[in-house]
Amino acid sequence: MDVINTSLPEVLLIKPKIFKDSRGFFLEAWNSARYEKVGIPKVFVQDNISSSEYGVLRGLHFQQPHPQGKLISVLKGEIFDVAVDIRLGSPRFGNWVGLTLSADTHHQIWIPPGFAHGFLVTSATALVSYKSSEFYLPETEGTVLWNDPALNIVWPLSNPTLAEKDVKGLPLSQIPESKLPKF
Repeated sequence: MDVINTSLPEVLLIKPKIFKDSRGFFLEAWNSARYEKVGIPKVFVQDNISSSEYGVLRGLHFQQPHPQGKLISVLKGEIFDVAVDIRLGSPRFGNWVGLTLSADTHHQIWIPPGFAHGFLVTSATALVSYKSSEFYLPETEGTVLWNDPALNIVWPLSNPTLAEKDVKGLPLSQIPESKLPKF
């Protein structure tokens, strides 16, 4: 597998080795020993799968306390995936990175604890899988406003379909410091 640092060095793009032949393909989507060598935790406590249609934007979500690290993969379709550094005291606080992930490339993205995460479906449908380093605890979840002007995220669609909680997200500057993870 190839591991590429993004503009946020803790956020990693992972390109697994794919073995193709006339029958199809094979890839190793998770190997705790290999992933641990590049700083991804060896233990995940929850696997999630999300199915969405074109134009659905989920996020930007985070948990505090108990921030989640997430290993994101796309099983069907394509998404634009975004991570935002929301760790108080981080030199990259408020910076974001966005990457296209698809079932065609099988690339993955590692988003460590302390980052807000969201994605926009850019294909007709998308099936997204993610491993989480902490359990989902709805009472600790926060939502950064997907189109926070201060973050200036360049989404490939300006009028996405949003859940109620995402419509009610707050600009990062309005989230109390006590609700944000520390660097």
